[in-house]
Amino acid sequence: MEVSEFFLKLLAILLSAKLFAEVFAFLRLPSVLGEVIAGIIIGPSLLGIIVPDATFYLLAEIGILLLLFEVGLETDVGQLVKVGIQSSLVAATGVMLPAFAGFWISSYVFNLPFVTSLFIGGTLVATSIGITVRVLVDLRKHQTKTAKIVLGAAVLDDVVGVVILAVLYDFAVKGEINVINTAKVLGFITVFLLIAPVIIKLFVPLISKLSSGSRTKGMIPTIIVSLILGLAVISHGVGAPEILGSFAAGIALARRFFLPLGATIDHYSHDLAEKIEVNMKPIIDLFVPVFFVIVGASINLKVIDFTSVTFWQTAGFLTIGAIIAKMLSGVWVKGGLRTKLSTGIAMVPRGEVGLIFAEVGKKGGIFDDTIYAVIVFVVALTTLFAPLLLRFVMRGEE
Repeated sequence: MEVSEFFLKLLAILLSAKLFAEVFAFLRLPSVLGEVIAGIIIGPSLLGIIVPDATFYLLAEIGILLLLFEVGLETDVGQLVKVGIQSSLVAATGVMLPAFAGFWISSYVFNLPFVTSLFIGGTLVATSIGITVRVLVDLRKHQTKTAKIVLGAAVLDDVVGVVILAVLYDFAVKGEINVINTAKVLGFITVFLLIAPVIIKLFVPLISKLSSGSRTKGMIPTIIVSLILGLAVISHGVGAPEILGSFAAGIALARRFFLPLGATIDHYSHDLAEKIEVNMKPIIDLFVPVFFVIVGASINLKVIDFTSVTFWQTAGFLTIGAIIAKMLSGVWVKGGLRTKLSTGIAMVPRGEVGLIFAEVGKKGGIFDDTIYAVIVFVVALTTLFAPLLLRFVMRGEE
């Protein structure tokens, strides 16, 4: 791709993201939905202006890293811990039920091969944490109890989704599952999530002094972006999704993450958190929409044969199973029907996670063209379904 062509396509991404986000905000709909639809329109599905390649996926990855950092920065760890049991139950249910539903429908209703059915079940497991979080932010519900439960569950789902993808792919290729390697990866991820925020927190006074003593502009963005990228690399190295590294960085630098080390670090943290929010906000607001446009552009509706009866039967059953199975995960949340429903619906979007499963399945020869098209359809529908329904269900929730 030539430089001028890249600039032109980036221009199309940024302008379409902002235009559709504004339109949807005006219509009192989540702006993230507008950004995803912008990607569908300028992507292969319609206009074909953008065909996502490695360059744009890298830009999108930066966007999701920054989004999860911002979420971590605004997260009250104490509240997250308080709802930990509920989050774990929601996550466990949100993994097991969709996996079972996907496998059962594929294997027993449509008689698909065993490995294909397993992979379809795995595809329905993970929740797109990026879509979920952005919807809650757009609805200004990201500080509610429901949001804390969903955030914790979505993080767990993301970890489990990556592990399941690796395990299923190994099984499909090698015909066996390496339990020891899987246990090691889960162990490394757990240790990383526990230790990373604590280590970063210890460096808060140093970061604060560097930023206040700097004689040049941009010290805070440079330090923070470097921190995010570094932790993303380490996170990937231990087998976890890169976004967990940026989330850990945000948690460590949040105003409400405390350590039993006296008031000094807390003082630095409060002052530094405010500076970080001010300096990072423009960068986050620029890159995050790119991620959602690329998610939309990655959904190629042209691969779908809408005239096929087999497609509609398979897609219909799997979509219903994917939605209901995730919505049932909200049954563990304390509160009324609205709270349980909003939690379950927030777990529905598959987004980029489902597309990753679809691509791996297709390239590995596990999915044929019809099944691949079905998965793309299910991902698209669940991604667009949740923001619309959440807007109505969460109205008035505290």
